[in-house]
Amino acid sequence: MTVDGAADPRDRLGAATRKVVGAAAGALGITWVVRAAWGIPSAMGAGISAIQPTAISSVRYRKGQFHNTEPSSMLNPGSGLSMLNNVLTRRNLGRAPGPIPLVTPELPEQAADLAVTWYGHATTLVEVDGYRVLTDPVWSERVSPSPLVGPLRQHPVPQPLAELPAVDAVIISHDHYDHLDRDTVAQLVRLQSAVFIVPLGIGAHLRHWQVPEDRIVELDWATSVSLSDLGRARDDGSDLVITCTEARHFSGRGLVRNTTLWASWSIAGPAHRVYFGGDTGYTKAFTQAGENLGPFDITLLPIGAYDAAWPDVHMNPEEAVRAHADLNRGDAGHGLLVPIHWATFNLAFHGWSEPVQRMVAAATEAGTEVAVPKPGQRIDRIGVPPRDTWWEDVSR
Repeated sequence: MTVDGAADPRDRLGAATRKVVGAAAGALGITWVVRAAWGIPSAMGAGISAIQPTAISSVRYRKGQFHNTEPSSMLNPGSGLSMLNNVLTRRNLGRAPGPIPLVTPELPEQAADLAVTWYGHATTLVEVDGYRVLTDPVWSERVSPSPLVGPLRQHPVPQPLAELPAVDAVIISHDHYDHLDRDTVAQLVRLQSAVFIVPLGIGAHLRHWQVPEDRIVELDWATSVSLSDLGRARDDGSDLVITCTEARHFSGRGLVRNTTLWASWSIAGPAHRVYFGGDTGYTKAFTQAGENLGPFDITLLPIGAYDAAWPDVHMNPEEAVRAHADLNRGDAGHGLLVPIHWATFNLAFHGWSEPVQRMVAAATEAGTEVAVPKPGQRIDRIGVPPRDTWWEDVSR
């Protein structure tokens, strides 16, 4: 203020500046909210009315939801306070302490008899008897319906989707965002001619995203499809049979849960078999799959995102080793265990390398051979793989 009480021009200038800055900040805030919300309805996928006509064909679908065979809870009763404490104090434990090494995939022109390339989390490219199957493909930076909110990728995708060789089939385990990604699906529709083989109900999401009907196959647990059935067998007469197997999990891309089915998968050629676990808690269904479909040359099993608050729907590393034995008819030493569902996204409250450390220790005790590829690395050896503890370098 001036001595005579008149307003100082500098005060008026300051007030005007604050008004402009405030308006700009408000506009930026609105812009951020708009950007964060942009595309969410489409990314969430189809609604219940579109899903239900297919879902009701299953005996596992009751009162508008799918159900696990074994009693299962997404969250243990009474764990709310511990969960809140973990969110406040342990949410950063799953972040990698250093750069995660990548390998640029070196893929042969012709698919091998048996190989797997891990792209991170549950995304793998499986080669079985000359066929290629892509599992739970996620190339996006976040696993969320929002481009600005949600778990962020901790390492780049090792290879652009456009550089992927021709794929014979894409299989999806369930509809959570870290396993079913709209933008990746859209690119695959444009870049590939592969068929999408999915659990019941997920076809509605794919149709919502303009996937052609003739490229969608929906299966219930214990049902199969062969590529020859789809007119996609090799010219040499060999075939690939993909079987939808029981998992113990849940589904949902919004507030409503379990409107679509979740699954694991058996991929069987004339000479080799691979089991893709996707995302699941430990279940007696592994023993049943081993008896009916095994043994398996490679098991791809989740080892991360476990917690005492949700033991029914996510395996811990020791359970993954036990599941490998179940899938191989009790023989822990048969085949190769390759861990998935760890390292790429921070989805739980354990340390970044804890899952693989615990898995390796349990596998050593059980006599189970394991291979822990770096993101982008292709494992193509049968028997004892090269032992590389690369994750220890990241954790130093």
